[in-house]
Amino acid sequence: MKRILLGATAALALAGAASAQSLFVGEAGPNRGARAEALQWFADQAEELTDGDLSLDIQWGGALFKANAAVSGIRDGIADMGTIIAVYFPQEMVAYNIADLPLQNPDAWVGMKATDELMRNSDAIAQNLADQNLVYLGTFTTSAVHVGCKGATIRSVDDISGLKVRGVGAYGDTFREFGANMVPMSIYDAYQALDTGLIDCSQGYSYATAALKQQEVIDSYTLMNWGQVGALGIFANKDVFDGLEPEVQEALLTAGEGMADELGRLITADNEAAIETMREAGVEIIELPDEERQKLVETSTQFIDEWKDRAGQAGLDADALLEEYRGLIDKYTQIRDEEGYPWEDGQG
Repeated sequence: MKRILLGATAALALAGAASAQSLFVGEAGPNRGARAEALQWFADQAEELTDGDLSLDIQWGGALFKANAAVSGIRDGIADMGTIIAVYFPQEMVAYNIADLPLQNPDAWVGMKATDELMRNSDAIAQNLADQNLVYLGTFTTSAVHVGCKGATIRSVDDISGLKVRGVGAYGDTFREFGANMVPMSIYDAYQALDTGLIDCSQGYSYATAALKQQEVIDSYTLMNWGQVGALGIFANKDVFDGLEPEVQEALLTAGEGMADELGRLITADNEAAIETMREAGVEIIELPDEERQKLVETSTQFIDEWKDRAGQAGLDADALLEEYRGLIDKYTQIRDEEGYPWEDGQG
């Protein structure tokens, strides 16, 4: 696929070309769902904030690069910017991977706001990314990790032992510590696996569970209220970004910052609707008791320690980053509790 490199488009813009500057955005996922809507919102906002002087050409469905090639795809200029899912890049994206840790951080909006502020304001993280020719623009989340089961019910951690489970990152690793037999597979294959008995349970996200119609093949759905997979977001090629006019840079950063509110609104509504869809299908909705969730939190500490080791190897102060991140989670939790979400009651 031929494309104009930014050096050429930037030169045209600096020369006062009348046409809008167009940059390519690589996205491995399809053009549907809450995250796709938020990415399109980002593109529209960036265009609006530049009065149409910038347009973002989103290439959906891995047209420019697959998810596991996103870092090199953006770093090397195959795309001017695009979505990176940190779990595929445990060392390159080690700083961002803090948003995937099994902390007590289940709220999608709180998690995104905390992650965004950390990524946006940390000089150490900015330098780590700059060394890879990357610039952070904005963050997404898959939202909280929960678990749906067929022929089994998880009301306590004791119920996990012996179950065949599709897991998600450190959340799956923690289930293994409680005796689960982990079965590697995509969330997209979980419906058939649950239906045929290949697995008993699948960790996932409420909106995805309903979208994939898993309510047809599960009996129970346990809300773990434990944490989320939040290390996926938009990054720009640094050479590209540095070549942009300051006003365009600011527009991209402002649009990226706003994604937390926009996706928070979309995904919170989708998750609430998904729970109702499951209830209507006869699925039992269970909320894991606080004391049981605390057992998961304590056991998962070892995986946080593993992350700290990797972050240290990358020259980052892992303890300082964790302290700051936890403080930001507390900050936005308090804002939510005192002021509500920004899209409620006519706000935002």
